Amino acid sequence: MPAQMNDLASNLSRAGAHLQRFKDGGVLNHIGGHAVEGSLGWFDTISPVDLTTLAKVAHGGRPDIDQAAQAAQAAFADWARMDGGKRRKLLHRIADAIEKRAEEIAFLECLDTGQALRFMSKAALRGAENFRFFADKAPEARDGRSIFGPGQMNVTSRAPIGPVGIITPWNTPFMLSTWKIAPALAAGCTVVHKPAEFSPLTARLLIEIAEEAGLPPGVWNLVNGMGEDAGRALTEHPLIKAIGFVGESRTGSRIMAQGAATLKRVHFELGGKNPVIVFADADLDRAADAAVFMIYSLNGERCTSSSRLLVEESVYDAFAAKVAEKAARIPIGHPLDPRTVIGPLIHPVHEAKVLSYFEKARAEGATIATGGEKLDGPGCYVRPTLFTNARNDMAIAQEEIFGPVLTAIPFADEAEALALANDVQYGLAGYLWTGDLTRALRMTEAMQAGMIWVNSENVRHLPTPFGGVKSSGIGRDGGDWSFDFYMETKNVAFATAAHGIPKLGG
Repeated sequence: MPAQMNDLASNLSRAGAHLQRFKDGGVLNHIGGHAVEGSLGWFDTISPVDLTTLAKVAHGGRPDIDQAAQAAQAAFADWARMDGGKRRKLLHRIADAIEKRAEEIAFLECLDTGQALRFMSKAALRGAENFRFFADKAPEARDGRSIFGPGQMNVTSRAPIGPVGIITPWNTPFMLSTWKIAPALAAGCTVVHKPAEFSPLTARLLIEIAEEAGLPPGVWNLVNGMGEDAGRALTEHPLIKAIGFVGESRTGSRIMAQGAATLKRVHFELGGKNPVIVFADADLDRAADAAVFMIYSLNGERCTSSSRLLVEESVYDAFAAKVAEKAARIPIGHPLDPRTVIGPLIHPVHEAKVLSYFEKARAEGATIATGGEKLDGPGCYVRPTLFTNARNDMAIAQEEIFGPVLTAIPFADEAEALALANDVQYGLAGYLWTGDLTRALRMTEAMQAGMIWVNSENVRHLPTPFGGVKSSGIGRDGGDWSFDFYMETKNVAFATAAHGIPKLGG
C-alpha cells in the first residue's frame, strides 16, 4: 500500500475513534455545567465527504436559550469580580488543553466541515494561540485613562458588559469560536454560544476542554439549534447584553433587527467580495501564488478570500493563464488525506449554491478557464474554478460565492482598478500587489476595506484590528478593540479645586 494511503487509513481510524463518543451519545448542549438534551429533540450533522450521518445533535430552542442565559447571569457576578491574573492563568490552562487535544479537534473538524487536515491542524493550534493572547491581556482589561481638565481630574475604567451571545459560522468553526469567546472571557463576560448547525462537533469539544481546565459552571454555556429558533431566541433574550456574530450579511441584518427591542450591542464580521489588485510592476510570481492561496485554501470558504482578481491589462492574459494552471493542479480529495488541499464543501445546500454560479457565469458571458464542475461520486466536491472575460457587474463579481471560485477582471489604469475594487456592497479585505510605494499609499487610502495587505496574502497579527466596512460588518476584533465591545467604559470626574457653582432659587 502506498505511504499516502497508509496515512489516510491511519487518520481515518484515529478520527473514527475520536468520533465514536458523539456517535454513541450524541452532541449534547451544555448549560450551567451540565450536559443536557435539547427541548426540540435532535437533528443530524452529516459529513460532506460522503453525506453519511456523523452524529445526532441536541436541538435547542427558546427554553434552552432561556436556561443558558439564566445560568450565564447567575455566574456573571463572581466571574466579573475574579482578579484578571487568575483569569489569565485559567485561560492559559484552556490553551494548554487545546494543544494537547489538537489532533482530536482537527480530525473532527475535517469530518464535520470537509476542510483539509493540512489547514485544520493549524487551526486548532491557532485556537490555543487566541486563548493565550487574550489571557495575557486579561489583567489589563479593566484599565483606563486619566484625563485632566481645568480644576478636574477624570479617571476612566472598564467593566464587563454582562452575559453575551456568540453565534459562530460553519467555516473553521473551532478557531473562530476561540477568536470570539476568548476575549469575552478575558474581559469578564459570561457566554451563551450558539454554533452553526452545519458544524457543531468541535464547539461541544471546546466547552468540555474549558470546564475540565477549571472554568466555573455557567460561565460558558452551549446551545445547538437553528437560526430561526435558538439563534433568534438568543438575539432577543433580555439578559443577553450583546451579540457577537460571524456569518452572512443578510443574517447580520436580521440579528440587528431582532436585538433592537432590547437595545443590544452588536459586533458583526460578515461577508466579503475581496479584490486582489495586481499591477504589472508587481512580483507576478509571488502575486500569483498569493492569489491562488487566498481563494483555494480552506475550500474558498472564508470571508477574507480574494475572490476577485483585478489585473492590469498588459499582463492580464499571462497572469490569468498562470493562475488557471496552478488551480488545475491543486489536489482534491478526502480531507484526512495529507496530500489534500481542497476537500468537499460543507453541505449539499451550500454546494448547490456554489454550483449555481457556473450557469450564471456562462449565461452572462464569462469564460470558465478551469474547473466549473462537480466531481463525480459521493460528497460535495467541486473543482477549483477560474472565470475569465468577466465584468464587475456580473453576479460572479458582485455576490459572495464562498467557494473555490475566482473571477478575473482586467483594468486599464490605477483609477479603474480603484473603481472596480470599491464597486461592491462589501468592504472586508483587500490585497494589493505593486512595486510602487506611492501608488500603494494612494490606493490603500482610497480602498473601501477594513483590512488591506500590500504585497502579501492574509497574514494575521493578533494585536491589529480585524473587521470590515459597508455590508462586511460592524466593529473590530483583535487587541484592545475586542475589549471595547465586551466592556463598558465609565468616567469619574474629581474636582481638584473649588469652582463656581451656579445658584438657582436663592
